[in-house]
Amino acid sequence: MALSLYLIRHGETAWSLTGQHTGRTDLPLTANGADQACQLEPHLAGLHFEHILTSPLLRAQLTCQLVGLDGTTEIEPDLSEWNYGDYEGLKSDEIRRHRPDWDLFRDGCPRGEMPDQILLRVDRLITRLRSMDGNVALFSHGQFGGVLGARWIGLPMAGARHLPLRTGSVSILGYNIDHPVVPVISMWNCRPPWIPYASPTTL
Repeated sequence: MALSLYLIRHGETAWSLTGQHTGRTDLPLTANGADQACQLEPHLAGLHFEHILTSPLLRAQLTCQLVGLDGTTEIEPDLSEWNYGDYEGLKSDEIRRHRPDWDLFRDGCPRGEMPDQILLRVDRLITRLRSMDGNVALFSHGQFGGVLGARWIGLPMAGARHLPLRTGSVSILGYNIDHPVVPVISMWNCRPPWIPYASPTTL
């Protein structure tokens, strides 16, 4: 079976609601975030997933549980969100008061992860995923998910700037049906009934 990756960003948390960078802080879902996850269940329940992988962080694992996919879930550390280090809990405008030209995908985070470390994680995960087939569910995070999408289609890390993910969204990565070796983004940043959302997203 052709490989299709269903990238699911976790539901809303208190910090995603306020736009705070949430890396390793292990927040639960808000009531609305839990509802976002539950809304995905009927749209994914009819699919068979060969593999279900989730970030070890609570918000991703709770989303996975609430979506209710039938199968064995595997914890995949490489799906964890960016480690924001000194910028954990801060908003982008707060960071730019001290570093006006700061760009996460170029500069990384002091005492957190740098772009080359994220690139290593993402490319290692992609190598693993490309050995699979069929439908694969990935429960992950906003910034990491954007980098995964960019790297899947061969873009540099900076391409992730153009691939925001809102909470409770589903994206699909796969291959061009007419050119099976060409990786594509089949759907991006959608919520039921799978209407893309083009406005800026919170972290």
